[in-house]
Amino acid sequence: MLKKGTFLVAFVYTVALAVVSLINLDGRLPDVNISFGDKIFHFLAYSLFAILWFYALCFTFNLKIKKALLYAFIFAVSFGIVIEVLQDTMTASRALDVYDALANTLGALIASTVLWFKNRLHIKNS
Repeated sequence: MLKKGTFLVAFVYTVALAVVSLINLDGRLPDVNISFGDKIFHFLAYSLFAILWFYALCFTFNLKIKKALLYAFIFAVSFGIVIEVLQDTMTASRALDVYDALANTLGALIASTVLWFKNRLHIKNS
């Protein structure tokens, strides 16, 4: 059952991330007073994005691990860049931030690297 739901979970997460990224949140979020808190959120959000899409591609579309990792990484980075551009062009309260895109990319890269090592070690131990 868990494997069957991976695509739905990844899709719902993607829609939720897009909505949260494009709506006006001014004054609705508490200030957490953490240096680079916004960048940490971007890093974690896109790490999870890459992980969810990796499993969706593996389980739903039966892609090989390397191909699923590559596609999940490319999708996460591309999605992050598109969202940043949309924030600049379609919203009045948000702006394109290169550092947000960098945090998104690093999150997807680290998640993909961890998944690669995890699966590589799993294959060697089998």
